[in-house]
Amino acid sequence: MNPHNSFRQVVLAASGVLCLAASSLHAQWVNYPTPGVPRTAGGKIDLSAPTPRTADGKPDLSGVWESDSGYFTDLARDLKSGEVQMLPWAKALQAERESRDHADDPMARCMPPGVPRISMSATSMPHPFKVVQLPKLVVLLYETSANQTFRQVFMDGRPLPVDPQPTWLGYSIGHWDGDTLVVETTGFNGREWVDTAKGHPQTDAARVTERFSRPDYGHLQIVITIDDPKAYEKPWTAKVPIHLLPDTDLIETYCESEKDQPHMHSRP
Repeated sequence: MNPHNSFRQVVLAASGVLCLAASSLHAQWVNYPTPGVPRTAGGKIDLSAPTPRTADGKPDLSGVWESDSGYFTDLARDLKSGEVQMLPWAKALQAERESRDHADDPMARCMPPGVPRISMSATSMPHPFKVVQLPKLVVLLYETSANQTFRQVFMDGRPLPVDPQPTWLGYSIGHWDGDTLVVETTGFNGREWVDTAKGHPQTDAARVTERFSRPDYGHLQIVITIDDPKAYEKPWTAKVPIHLLPDTDLIETYCESEKDQPHMHSRP
């Protein structure tokens, strides 16, 4: 079975028609030209224009974004064999999830996708996100098939909490490394999946580092490092390309799973 199709069956059953409509039409629902955006003579967004910057000279990451296809289903898709070394129990769990067509995916029960999966996209279910950048705080707003949600990245110099309250999206702090925004997140509840079709595990010991860079106006790149000693022999890193969604915005989404739970299934 095609993993994209099987995921769509699971999540669409869990998400409901309105969520599908919101996700599939997000790029057209506003259609209002964003002021101040560089454009060609024909009126199209100049995606190769220089990176915008804030008053303090830092790259301005603000905007509505969406990852390129495929990383939502397999974050390690571009990595060579052996770069992701799972511990035996994690490898067995990953194989079980894949064999069951990820029927136990928390997203199918309207739970958040987790970090870093929440910033990725599925081929059949786009998941755009919006960056709101302030000097001491970066807010990430997400439109997902498992309801809208948000993350706060604290930029005021605070450390990660020693004993955080476990959550789906963890606790995030950030700092600038030159022109790269570095976000470190811990405090996960251990129920998250790193990705969907592969179902790479993530435990409460995970530390996720995301490095956001904006090489030009229309593109981001997120370099993601998963450091989870309970599940992996060593940290592993993936690079995810992100593209701008101009002249639009996020739209309301919600997820209702109770009515469709009986229709969820996996391969025998």
